Order: sequence, then structure tokens, then C-alpha cells
Amino acid sequence: MKTIGITGPTGAGKTTALNALRSLGAEVVDADAVYHRLLEESESLKKALTGAFGEEILDKMGKIDRRRLSQAVYPHRLEELNALTHPAILSEIAGLKRKAEGEGRAALAIDAIALIESGLGQWCDVVVAVLAPLEVRVRRIMARDGIDEDYARRRALAQKPDTFFRSHSDHTLENREGDRPEDFEERALLLFRALLE
Repeated sequence: MKTIGITGPTGAGKTTALNALRSLGAEVVDADAVYHRLLEESESLKKALTGAFGEEILDKMGKIDRRRLSQAVYPHRLEELNALTHPAILSEIAGLKRKAEGEGRAALAIDAIALIESGLGQWCDVVVAVLAPLEVRVRRIMARDGIDEDYARRRALAQKPDTFFRSHSDHTLENREGDRPEDFEERALLLFRALLE
């Protein structure tokens, strides 16, 4: 089973790239979705996060409030968050990979902003970075998450620069300023068809 890692900063267009992979029959694992599920379900992770960031990250029901957690983390404590969450995410994804292999899937795509830093990139046969200009990413984050420009910009700037993603990837998909979604998707399809041959 071929494993393709998809990485890049938030708002760059990874979802479009992953949809292209799905259309080619790949099983997709979204590290963010795994992370969000762990935030809701894992008592050990909740204990570790409240120990690091305080009880104020919890809502009235005692659950982790993702927005409050983000506000406690960005822009200066992202590495601390990652050190606490990556081991749990890696363990979950290892289980999903074993399941996909057992089902005889031809390909597995792992979508993760921190693919390289977390060690997930080492599980991949090929790593593809999805990149877009900062201003494009800020607009997308604002629209997607319903947040103001200042908060969106802080989130975007807290992530690794494009040079990091380029230097740690086998291929780069550029989501350029003037691209229509279908333009970018077609470039993604061309690359992924070649990788899955």
C-alpha cells in the first residue's frame, strides 16, 4: 500500500488536494480530525492539556473548548501543544494505517500540517506540500473558521514558512493567487495519478 503524506500550512488548499486523492480511490486520514476526536474523548490528553494550559481551556461542561485552547496556544506555545498531542495522534493513525492495509487499500493519504515534525512523514512513501500565498491563506482561514483577520493572521504566521515545507517534501503543489479551485484540483489530479501509477 502506497502512503502519501500531505502537508502545508493551514488555508493552503490541502482539502482540495485530498478530495482529488479520494476521487482516485485513496483512503484519507485527516490528522486534524483524529486530533479533534482525541480532544473530545481522551481523558489522559485532557489532563495533560489542562495541566499545561490551565482549566480555562474547558467549557462549562468540563470539555476542552477548541477556541479557548487555540487562544491559549497561539502564537507562542504551539510546540508545547504539539509535544503533548503528537504521541496520541501518532498512535491513533498507526491503528488506522493497519486497518487500511488489512482491507487491501491501494493507497493511504495522511493529511497533517505537522507531518514532518510529528514523525508521520517517515511513514510515507512520498510527501507532497500544498502551499499558497499568505494573504490567500488568511482570507481562507477567516471564511472557513469565522474568525477575524488579526486572529487568522496570527494563526497563519505561527506556522512553519514555505521554505520548510519545500525542503521536507518530494513534491510541491502551488495554489496560486489567481487560481480557480478547479485549476488547482486539476494540477493535483495530474500529480497524484502519476504517483499512484
